[in-house]
Amino acid sequence: MNPSPSSSPAFDSRRFTYAVLCVLLGPGAVTLALQTIFSSQDLATMYVSVPLWESLLTSWSGTLDPATQTVSIPFFPLMGYLLLTSALTWLGGSFLLSRFQKHGFASALTDWGCLGFRWWFLPGVWELLRITLFLVGWESGVGLLLATSPFWFAVMLAGWLATLVTLLFPVPEIEPAPAELPVDLLANQKTRIPVSAWLMIGVFALVFTTMNWRLYQGLLIPHGDSAMYEEHLWNVLHGKGFRSYLDQGLFWGEHIQFIHLLLSPLYFIWPSHLLLELSETVALASGAIPLYRMATRHSGSKTAGKAMVAAYLCYFPLQFLDIAIDLKTFRPISFGVPLMLFALDALERKRWKSATVLLLLCLAAKEDYAIILGPLGLWIAWRAFQERKQQQQDKQPGLLKTVAPGIGLSVFAVVYLALVVKVLIPWFRSGTQVHYVGYFQKFGNSLGEVVSNILFNPGLLLGELIQPDTFIYALALLVPLGLLPLLSPGRLMVGLPIFGLLCLNELAHDPRHHFHAPIVPIVCWAAAYGIGNVPVLLRRWKKQTASLSQTQTWATHFLWCSSLATGLFFSLGPAGLVFWDSGSSWYWGRLYVPGERARQFEKIANLIPPDSRVASTDFVHPRYTHHERSYDYSNYRRKVNDYEAGVPEDTDYIVIDTQHPYSEIKTPDQIPEYHDHPEQWELLPDETDGYFIVLKRKHDGKSAANEGTPTPQK
Repeated sequence: MNPSPSSSPAFDSRRFTYAVLCVLLGPGAVTLALQTIFSSQDLATMYVSVPLWESLLTSWSGTLDPATQTVSIPFFPLMGYLLLTSALTWLGGSFLLSRFQKHGFASALTDWGCLGFRWWFLPGVWELLRITLFLVGWESGVGLLLATSPFWFAVMLAGWLATLVTLLFPVPEIEPAPAELPVDLLANQKTRIPVSAWLMIGVFALVFTTMNWRLYQGLLIPHGDSAMYEEHLWNVLHGKGFRSYLDQGLFWGEHIQFIHLLLSPLYFIWPSHLLLELSETVALASGAIPLYRMATRHSGSKTAGKAMVAAYLCYFPLQFLDIAIDLKTFRPISFGVPLMLFALDALERKRWKSATVLLLLCLAAKEDYAIILGPLGLWIAWRAFQERKQQQQDKQPGLLKTVAPGIGLSVFAVVYLALVVKVLIPWFRSGTQVHYVGYFQKFGNSLGEVVSNILFNPGLLLGELIQPDTFIYALALLVPLGLLPLLSPGRLMVGLPIFGLLCLNELAHDPRHHFHAPIVPIVCWAAAYGIGNVPVLLRRWKKQTASLSQTQTWATHFLWCSSLATGLFFSLGPAGLVFWDSGSSWYWGRLYVPGERARQFEKIANLIPPDSRVASTDFVHPRYTHHERSYDYSNYRRKVNDYEAGVPEDTDYIVIDTQHPYSEIKTPDQIPEYHDHPEQWELLPDETDGYFIVLKRKHDGKSAANEGTPTPQK
């Protein structure tokens, strides 16, 4: 039972002594772990930039041994900082607890110290394990511990914060999962989204839309795999086909992916890449709506629903779908996340027609979602079979009829995926196999070899799967959700096949790009139901239920606290350390404040006529997608130029961004076209202080001056 808000627990001197020890010794445990981590630049830069690391070493009286290049950090300066932090947060939290719950201050100090600060020993456990593994000579185990250290600190912070919030805001006991409720009642149950959830959704949409727009305005969004999708819409609306001029032809030679074409009516009104960024961010944020409904419905707690919303929006793998680690900000695969979540909600509520439409739309987001639909169909069949067993009715549908919808979905998914990768994509590529076969080179050089080795070579498969990277990938997906997806194993297993493929993919060893998009709704779905399974498991494991309500409340808060804490170490957004670290490549002042490059581009923004054909380097390329044609100027060989070096013969202008992140050309004489064929190209006057180089093709040997070269607008 929870204590009454008006009652004050009796003072316990032994517990108070234990609380004091936790507050005093916990910082020592953290200090030991930080000494190990910050004594190595490679480890330290998992948390902070090199300049910040060096600054911290100075403030902690650290010294560098030039001979061995090792850093020595004394124990007590760092311990002093952490001890001060521990004492202040102990006193502050206890003060709040005494005010909110009307406890005596001594009792508040005891509860908060005993329950909260024992989490500070977790990094000490990590350090003891590291030392033990080092002494026994298990180098791979030591490496794994070092690589996973941010997760240990995230769990520490999440448990610590969740404990404080639980003490401050205890909630009524969560009801058992509604699996026992009648199906009709479950299907008709309506869940109203609270204002607080809408506010969280709005804040996410506002923050990440602003970040995306500022990246675009600062010329930091690449054309490849981001702005090229906006070019698709422009070309379709202007009769040029569903393509960008990066593609091997029509875009379906890359992926059967066309959901972004549904934005065409809005794009017709506002033809801008900014629209696509806004649409994707709002779509991702909207996935919180079905998650709130599912978490609330299954747990019987609105607090659990709000916690699920907060966890989803702070979930760093989701945020990387909006802004990837390489700053690619728009990919249509992201639209499949909310669609899948709404479909799963419809399935749980027995809304079969709605679920069918939504699942088909998921396939329009990318063929990868078929890898989810296969095991999802098996889950639906198993769930239907279980419900059939539980129903005590004289007349029940036959077993085949019961499982047919789920089995049918699985068969459809397999057939669809085979059709896409074996027939459709190769047909649009003139017979060439799908390009992502190259992501699995250890399994073969053709699609048949890759599939055969994955299915029938268990030694090779297990050898690639049983790797530290697999374990770290799993932690990255599960720890931000408080490991609660593990409490709904049936739902979590729906994502197991695609998780295995992600681990085998040589380009996708962590959820910081876009490949993991289809698994995000599955792990979040499992978490939404896992939180409702907490009381079921507690009742199964415990005969005494005196602390049941408190444990349920703590698990609810641990969910969103875990997402927030892991975001501190991994997120590129305002919840991440790197966002505020001025020495980091992802510092807000470096990414989201347009710099001199963007200001200089404004001088040539209107220089090139819209009816021209322009070849440009990647990050300035998005500015020319509304021209007659927009070619990629890079070292990649493109079909539009018959896979030859240089630019297509019909190119009118070449624009070189000399300062973009991967720029290799700094001066006009480094441009092969201008260096080798000066009779064909004219160098336009530079008014951008060398930031941009613009070449114009000479026609019929006439100089640009005789043709009336347009004057740059300032």
